[in-house]
Amino acid sequence: MKAALMKAAVPVSLMLSAALAGAPALAEDKAATPGPDTVMATVNGTPYTLDLFRVFYTERMQQTGGQNTPAFQEQAFNEFLSMVVAAQQAQKQELDKNHEVQTALELQRLMILSNAALQTVAKDTVPTEDDLKQAYEQFKEQAKRTEYKARHILVDSKEKAEALIKKLDKAKGKGFEKLAKENSTGPTAEKGGDLGWFDARQMVKPFSDAISTMKPGTYTKEPVQTQFGWHVILLEDTRTAEPPSFDEAKPTLEAMVKRQKVADALSTWRKDAKVDLNNEVVKLKEEPKKD
Repeated sequence: MKAALMKAAVPVSLMLSAALAGAPALAEDKAATPGPDTVMATVNGTPYTLDLFRVFYTERMQQTGGQNTPAFQEQAFNEFLSMVVAAQQAQKQELDKNHEVQTALELQRLMILSNAALQTVAKDTVPTEDDLKQAYEQFKEQAKRTEYKARHILVDSKEKAEALIKKLDKAKGKGFEKLAKENSTGPTAEKGGDLGWFDARQMVKPFSDAISTMKPGTYTKEPVQTQFGWHVILLEDTRTAEPPSFDEAKPTLEAMVKRQKVADALSTWRKDAKVDLNNEVVKLKEEPKKD
């Protein structure tokens, strides 16, 4: 087994690259390109296809965030072989007849079929121009947000921040940029604490909570504490961010329409399904009575 694994790892990586690319990467002869039914490994007499490994490999990439590299392919193939030999051992021990195992297998079957049905709806959905325009109106509302232009001074103690606020009070708010250059420990110090334009959601919560209540031209009268230290914040300006144009947003709109079609289909299937509950096991909550 060890020798077979070592010999198989490299060519399998190459076959997988070819399969994912949909192009003959192994040889100039197209007939040499492995197809999905190509047997990639035979373990204890049982053949396993490239297509089976491809499904396993895709799931591993999604689970781990791995990149499609030869090293990751070889690692995944080793994991696949380990899974195969362990599964074969389970069958030898007739663990597939175990009630808990059978239940888990049935759950996996239902999940796979469910995902296949929903993915088919999404695949078969071709959004019309009217669908996209209607989605765009909703998208524009969701995309509306306020952006802020601000400066800050970051120090390592509340006392230092309070002392800086007193200086600003004495100077009637002037000289913030100079104070930031002289006192801030953050990376924006050399720019006078300039943070540029940003969405409040890009900032840590205490910072975003503080700035969302401020008016342009004002600074915080109390230091704001975050995990980075103590901040004195000057809000210079605000603006309403413009949503992307219809054409720019089209990929997002198409995805929105597909998600809605999937949700509608699922809702219809639920509505049309005849469900008989065992009241001794499942008891639905009663709907609140309307006056």
